[in-house]
Amino acid sequence: MSEKDTKEISVEEKLKALFDLQLVNSEIDKIKTLRGELPLEVQDLEDEITGLTTRVANLNEDLRQIDSEITGRKGEIEGAKGLIKKYQEQQDNVKNNREYENLSKEIEFQTLDIELHEKKIREAKKLGEVKREELAKAQDLIADRQEALSQKKAELEEIVSETKQEEEKLRDKAKEIEAKIEERLLNAFKRIRKNARNGLAVVPVERDACGGCFNKIPPQRQLDIRLRKKIIVCEYCGRILIDQEMANEEQGNA
Repeated sequence: MSEKDTKEISVEEKLKALFDLQLVNSEIDKIKTLRGELPLEVQDLEDEITGLTTRVANLNEDLRQIDSEITGRKGEIEGAKGLIKKYQEQQDNVKNNREYENLSKEIEFQTLDIELHEKKIREAKKLGEVKREELAKAQDLIADRQEALSQKKAELEEIVSETKQEEEKLRDKAKEIEAKIEERLLNAFKRIRKNARNGLAVVPVERDACGGCFNKIPPQRQLDIRLRKKIIVCEYCGRILIDQEMANEEQGNA
């Protein structure tokens, strides 16, 4: 918008344009409210499934390592048994007590080694059982979350499909109105709207109070608002104020 065009637009027209933009944005907000928390719920479910999938992969790797350990220890046991058999056979051919005692110590050592491996195998199997239970629970949870995700996505897609065309029209209309508003005012409008909890940047005076924060507006200030000669903001919440008559006219034209 050129400087010349800006000067030719009255304050009253600026206020009307701002309120019209507010009405359009409020309709867009209603569509977003209709979608509710679904987009966030979908994202949360997707993130949870990703986390669970990683957990399943880690559990499977833990089980692979446990199985590998058990296999390795069983091999060590078979090796120790072979040595015991070998030493026992050698005992039958010893020439003195010293050789016999040395072989007996070797047999005892291998026997203790077997007991240690058997103990570690039992511990590994118990840990494997715990890991498999955790894996089954994680897999069931993934299936449950995937079903919930499919339902939420279907709900969201249905709502988006129903409201997409209407939202696009409203956004086009908002752009048309924005083109009529000078940049300084438009930036102020967007800033106020962003900070307002209900998204209302322009509100009418209702029952002698601000239509946004409901604080009382002094009579002289109300008169200034009705004159439409300057842009007046609420001293409490910072929203742009218009008179009720203008609000009714613009709502009727919307």
